[in-house]
Amino acid sequence: MKTAAFAVVLLLGATPASAQLGKLGQIAKQAEKLGDLSISEQEERDLGERVSATVRTEFGVLQDAAVTKYVSLVGTVLARASSRPGLKWEFIVLDTDGVNAFAAPGGLVHITKGALGLIKSESELAGVLGHEIAHVTKKHTVNAIKKSKAIKMTTDEMGAKGSAYYSKLANAAYDNIVERGFDRGDERDADEEGARIANKAGYNPAGLGTFLEKLIERNKGLGGSKPNGLFSTHPDTQARIDELKQQIKSEKLSASAIGTARYGASVKYDAKPVAAVALSNSAAKGVTGSGSAAKTEPKPEEKKKGGGMFGGLSSALSTGKQKEGTQASASAGGRAVDSARPDRYAAGGGNPNKITITLAAAEIETFKKGIA
Repeated sequence: MKTAAFAVVLLLGATPASAQLGKLGQIAKQAEKLGDLSISEQEERDLGERVSATVRTEFGVLQDAAVTKYVSLVGTVLARASSRPGLKWEFIVLDTDGVNAFAAPGGLVHITKGALGLIKSESELAGVLGHEIAHVTKKHTVNAIKKSKAIKMTTDEMGAKGSAYYSKLANAAYDNIVERGFDRGDERDADEEGARIANKAGYNPAGLGTFLEKLIERNKGLGGSKPNGLFSTHPDTQARIDELKQQIKSEKLSASAIGTARYGASVKYDAKPVAAVALSNSAAKGVTGSGSAAKTEPKPEEKKKGGGMFGGLSSALSTGKQKEGTQASASAGGRAVDSARPDRYAAGGGNPNKITITLAAAEIETFKKGIA
């Protein structure tokens, strides 16, 4: 991160020519310090909690303990097969018919009721959750924030790490996860790592590809200039399916569990057709300093790219290309509803409270034995 350009201009105008070089040297040192942003594991978790609070306020939480426990069991098995098994992993089902998924830093993974309805096997669920888990284990959001030119902080803010500090980081994280999405490299990385995680846990690694094929079919004929939902700014979906097939072959990923029967016994509803997905009449404002969220009436001129699972091609946070999205992120500006992408802007439930799930070690081991 670097200090704002206008700061350089002001300093040059306020100091003699003989002192300008020294001032520029000080600015360079400060810019270097800001670029070396260090986020501890606890800070990563705190950041994730703030983002999760906003996502849950926007979409609501499905108050179904049985479904949440089932998703948590699958997710826990996968998380333990990942490179960061020690995180406090949580798996949250969002109460919306939109088909989507979001991973917040620190181990908070969200998947929508609509996505669960479209999924029809445990291997497909493992593919989706594995991808989201990989975003966390690879610290894609944290790294995107570190590279971002959207956040400008003073040395005092960096040192104090108070409300303003966390608000800026949380808004940037929300923008990267939900509004804009990850860049192509991070998405490919999550695809590959997610397949490995699913395979290591015993699931057929082709599950994610099968789910992507369903999304292609679901989105056929949808109007608008952008694909719907999870893939509103993503790389070509068919290309990703082909890349997954190549990876499975080249890396000899051979796990075979599908888990259709157990999935069907645990999730007993179908996804609604795209045309039947109700749209929200408001959108989340972003992450506030306290970690809570609010909603605001959308402004037609403020349409954004939709993020979510698999992210975007040109994230301002990941690539450093900063346009008008900077102000929206930093100020928690309104997010607009786009009727051409109903999965991203689907209406949600009104209860943002997480369901507390406790999994005993014996339950997890029994569940693992049932992966077939």
